Amino acid sequence: MTQAIEITELRFAWPGSPREVLHIPALRLDPGQRVFIHGPSGCGKSTLLGLMAGVLLPRSGRVSLLGTDWAALSAGRRDARRADHVGLVFQQFNLLPYLDAVDNVCLPCLLSRPRRQRALALGASLREGAEALLGQMKLPPDTWRRPAATLSVGQQQRVAAARALMGHPDVVIADEPTSALDDDHREAFMDLLLQACAEGPPRTLVFVSHDRRLASRFDTTWSLPALNQAPGGQAAA
Repeated sequence: MTQAIEITELRFAWPGSPREVLHIPALRLDPGQRVFIHGPSGCGKSTLLGLMAGVLLPRSGRVSLLGTDWAALSAGRRDARRADHVGLVFQQFNLLPYLDAVDNVCLPCLLSRPRRQRALALGASLREGAEALLGQMKLPPDTWRRPAATLSVGQQQRVAAARALMGHPDVVIADEPTSALDDDHREAFMDLLLQACAEGPPRTLVFVSHDRRLASRFDTTWSLPALNQAPGGQAAA
């Protein structure tokens, strides 16, 4: 079985630094697996996600997505493969502020033909598919045509999650997406995200947070300090 993500003897250091900040001997994620990764601020959680998504490349070792080593691809092909197969939920959401919620959700399908084809295979237009996801995320319809910059933090978060799920990517990577939410909104968001990832062919979900209360919702829990064997390295989380 081809692994969703596989890491072998990963070593990473920031350019110009002689000190490794990550050394992970082995890590494997099965298709459809839901993994919770926790660790204190500064331990390298976001760095690890960047390596999984092919945004960063290791100093040595192998990080592969669906059997393809990121380092074997040119920068342009990495961007294309990421767009085709990975949905990203950023801590700061990274929405285009001047686009409305629906247009933000449609963006992955404008960048990736496979995701556009998968979205259209459901029998609806891209806008209808985006609206369905926003509805699934419990975003009120009267917000769908509003610029993202005018939405509340919780609403922007749900738009970002819908965008990551648009076009049914194989892997969803979420970086501290609940850090700005209170308890009630955090639990509601987790319900929606996990339900959406489970629908259709199950998506692999990699979810990073320092909040261990969320770990019980996942199949597997990993501690980054326990995974990482780099000697005393620190990375921006």
